[in-house]
Amino acid sequence: MSVSRFPRLRAPFAAVLAVAAVALSACDDDPFGFNDWILSTDTAFLYSLDRPELNLPSGFNMSSRVRVRVEAAGSTGNWDFLVNTIDGQMVLMTPSAVGLETRAAIAPVSGQTFEGIRTAPGDTTAYISREPVPMQVGQLYVVRTNLRSDSFGQSCSFYGKLEPLEIDVAGGTFLFRFDTSPICNSRDLVPPED
Repeated sequence: MSVSRFPRLRAPFAAVLAVAAVALSACDDDPFGFNDWILSTDTAFLYSLDRPELNLPSGFNMSSRVRVRVEAAGSTGNWDFLVNTIDGQMVLMTPSAVGLETRAAIAPVSGQTFEGIRTAPGDTTAYISREPVPMQVGQLYVVRTNLRSDSFGQSCSFYGKLEPLEIDVAGGTFLFRFDTSPICNSRDLVPPED
């Protein structure tokens, strides 16, 4: 007669499996999906790096949705683009445009509305990473972020879109609206149901 070495573990293990099966069946097809993802367009205000004051927020982290002081210690790798003024024009610059190696890139998008941009460009040649990207009101931009860890610990780029609302070259300020997808490496810029 064969006796199990762990007879008491069978019932609790079966109960855990049953609870897990019920929990997973309660979800949609993807238990790790963002079923509650809703659009959360917001605005942000940045200063040109060219301004004489130091440590003003001139960089932006799209996935964390925060402004970054790019001159501050420890800021390297924490921003996806910065605002600068070059030859009398305000520009967006990725970390690669200032000599840092990242995956962040910007794709200008024409002929669309902010709400109409539903997917980030799939053509990698549409993205600019090593040169300044001139800004103008009426032009829209898609941003691919630097690599970051998602909530499951995998290394991802996230995609977002931005629209300049006010560009003040003389004052060195930039107001824009933006939104970013929370899904790792997905070019979708709106939730699946929309």
